[in-house]
Amino acid sequence: MEHLEEQDLAMLEPLFFEGYLHENNQHIWEMILPKRLRRMYDILNKRTEYISVLTEAVDDGHNQAAILRSAEAFGVQNVHIVTGKTPFDPSRSISKSADSWLTLKKHQTIEGAIHELKNGGYQILASNLSKDAVPIQEIDVSRPTVLLFGNEQSGISEKALELSDQDFIIPMEGFMQSFNVSVAAALSLYEVTKRAREQAGDIYFLNEARKKELYHQWMMKTLNPRVRKMVKAGKIPG
Repeated sequence: MEHLEEQDLAMLEPLFFEGYLHENNQHIWEMILPKRLRRMYDILNKRTEYISVLTEAVDDGHNQAAILRSAEAFGVQNVHIVTGKTPFDPSRSISKSADSWLTLKKHQTIEGAIHELKNGGYQILASNLSKDAVPIQEIDVSRPTVLLFGNEQSGISEKALELSDQDFIIPMEGFMQSFNVSVAAALSLYEVTKRAREQAGDIYFLNEARKKELYHQWMMKTLNPRVRKMVKAGKIPG
């Protein structure tokens, strides 16, 4: 820490105190600008796994990327993916590398994805226009929640709808009765994260162990790829 200036030490004091930065990972963090280290810490303190996203057969790369970008922007860490007719290949020009800061999990089937999430304590809410759908402003966010979005043309599959806990809609006042899937995801995430953050309290945010796990991952991703490879190979000793 001898090379750090006084203002940088003050900026990073919480990270040393809380154990994010220490001697064992000094060989990593000393290669990262102090402002970057503090920025990652501040963002992590607003991250959540209380709200997650599940996409089913969202085929367009621009939509895939836009959903990831919205999830990252609203602090949602986990995005679960079931591919459709095309591979999951989000457009880099749209995502702006948002996926680098997210935890992405691909599932073989929508049934497997929903069962796994339900076993993890989540309720599954499907973005689907139906007679039983409730306005998004009225959905219950007192439980950990996954928002499910479907294919651009056919929407969410019947099997997924059967397994979901509830349908929701975004109320609209025009002739159109549906949004593009990436727009629907952005609007839904804004509304749901805002309400859940207010209602859930501290359990909305990541616990310390998870934050430290992600912080280490983010530090590694911040490094130059060549340097990152050397660190993993032990050629830059800790």
